[in-house]
Amino acid sequence: MEAGKPEKLIVNGRRLDGRRPDELRPLRIKAGVLKRADGSAYIELGKNKILAAVYGPKEMHPRHLQQSDVAVLRCRYNMAPFSVEERKRPGPDRRSMEISKVIREALEPVLFLHLYPRAVIDVFIEILQADAGTRTAGITAASVALADAGIPMRDLVTGVSAGKVDGTVVLDLMKEEDQWGEADMPIAVMPRKKRITLLQMDGNFTPEEFRQALDLAFKGIDLIYEAQKEALREKYLPSLQEEKGEEK
Repeated sequence: MEAGKPEKLIVNGRRLDGRRPDELRPLRIKAGVLKRADGSAYIELGKNKILAAVYGPKEMHPRHLQQSDVAVLRCRYNMAPFSVEERKRPGPDRRSMEISKVIREALEPVLFLHLYPRAVIDVFIEILQADAGTRTAGITAASVALADAGIPMRDLVTGVSAGKVDGTVVLDLMKEEDQWGEADMPIAVMPRKKRITLLQMDGNFTPEEFRQALDLAFKGIDLIYEAQKEALREKYLPSLQEEKGEEK
């Protein structure tokens, strides 16, 4: 047995943190947490604490990087040095650059980038505390931040992970399950049309397990999607109601 690995990750149908296989970790999302960003959001998912900020659309500099017909979406995923137990070396590394790329590709399909030619939209995702599933939670937060910035979107993008632990298909892996489980499948979706914008997999599923994991992921996405919309309602509904009251 590997050092530090628990003998069993699922005991009597319960995971190490007490969840059933189909349960999400505790979730909290808040929109508009940074005054100096055009849009922002904060998410807690289990022990994950993640901040997302959006700047733009604004003119792209240097100009030779401009696209004449669309805006450029730039995403930067970064793990703070104190976000993990063993202090991480500051600055970008190969993993963060790869995750930045897949996050950009997951978000691009919902944005009307053609409305802002020669512009750039910058998305920053800062992992303050990490406990597995940071790329999908980062996508969830970034999507809320983009909406908070007032950027036209076809839908939000919602992310979650599914996987296999002790031979059981589970939703929303925590660190120990991600480290010692048999499979991990991050997924991001445009919920209204059920369109997948990100699907990765580390490990192996049988065809039946893959279908189970996909079903579980979509159930989790429905719950997270509601939390995303509620975070935006919580910020904007009071001001809209005030405006209506003043009009009367």
